[in-house]
Amino acid sequence: MAAFFYELRCGATDGEYRTVIMKFLIADNIPYAPQVFSAHGEVVTFSGREPADDELQDAEVLLVRSITRVDDSLLDKAAALKFVGTATIGTEHIDTDALQARDIAFASSPGANAESVAEYVLTALLAVAQKYALALTGLTAAIVGAGNTGSATGRRLQALGLNVVYYDPPRARREASFVSASFAQVLQADVISLHVPMEKGTNDPTYHMFGAAELARLSAPQILINASRGAVIDNTALRQQLQESASDRVRLVLDVWEGEPTIDSGLLALVDIATPHIAGHSLNGKVNGTRMLYDACAEQFGWGGHQPEWTALMPTPPMVNWHCQQMPEQTTLTQWLLSNYPIWQDDSLMRRYGHNAQGFDQLRRDYAVRYELKSHRLQCGDGVNEATKQRLQELGFLF
Repeated sequence: MAAFFYELRCGATDGEYRTVIMKFLIADNIPYAPQVFSAHGEVVTFSGREPADDELQDAEVLLVRSITRVDDSLLDKAAALKFVGTATIGTEHIDTDALQARDIAFASSPGANAESVAEYVLTALLAVAQKYALALTGLTAAIVGAGNTGSATGRRLQALGLNVVYYDPPRARREASFVSASFAQVLQADVISLHVPMEKGTNDPTYHMFGAAELARLSAPQILINASRGAVIDNTALRQQLQESASDRVRLVLDVWEGEPTIDSGLLALVDIATPHIAGHSLNGKVNGTRMLYDACAEQFGWGGHQPEWTALMPTPPMVNWHCQQMPEQTTLTQWLLSNYPIWQDDSLMRRYGHNAQGFDQLRRDYAVRYELKSHRLQCGDGVNEATKQRLQELGFLF
């Protein structure tokens, strides 16, 4: 195994140096991390939510995903730590103040899985629309949170034929050109898709943004999709509202759950599509996260030179047979997206195993390979005009 060495002066008296192997501690669900980081040191992987104490003792680089809480308790066991990275856009699980106090560098992966989450929402929406025989063209979609993920989702829903509005007051204050919808508009939208971080005690809190009062204003045929953070919706209030309005309850897609991995099993039984926090788990998105962490480490430690061949690392996706002579109908798009990502399989596994913490974590840990649409090629006939091609590209297809 190739290894990266750096030198430390042993003492001012003798001026000698000793070589030290750089040590990486990496969550085992960060794909291809052992392959690319082993060129720069010794790699140890850990499974589950927290690494073992003895693994933390001499780790200099710690790379995690959102289920690992990096705080004073963990950092007290990792005296050698120089760098922490998370292969996620969210940083709620990282105590950045604690890192700064210890002079530990930090990097996240904003936008790494934005396309993955957007395709999850697109697939889920088409699946729910198919279930209820709902035509989507002309409906209004409210995107709550207009960052990387929300914007990627909004582009797809607009290309699908929905009228898209964005609710993001913080962005509206930062950018004079950005216009945020009102929250009243959000609650009136036909489709509501949530893409906000978890915020408490700020000017723009998102904790229980959808509480009992807000949820009471939603009903069929509205569709509510949460692929952000579980506690953005008050799950207890949501279960109660669904139980009390069985005949006209809002259509619901939940990928994230308050209190996960321990979730409200009563709520699980009431939603239309349930998944175990895997919206961003396309292989493409996860590899993007690995690449962003690699680049951050390269800058931090001055590696330079050789870059991993990221495309070569990924397996060849399965062949598909998608052809179009015009803009595909909703039924055809539904067929294509469900063949690429059979979301009902994830829903079935979630209902069977995800009702307890062990099963929830196991589903995430053993998640099957999922490719984004861009991993395939759509064959377009000569009659497909440039405007249609643009719409298809915005949906995520490549030609």
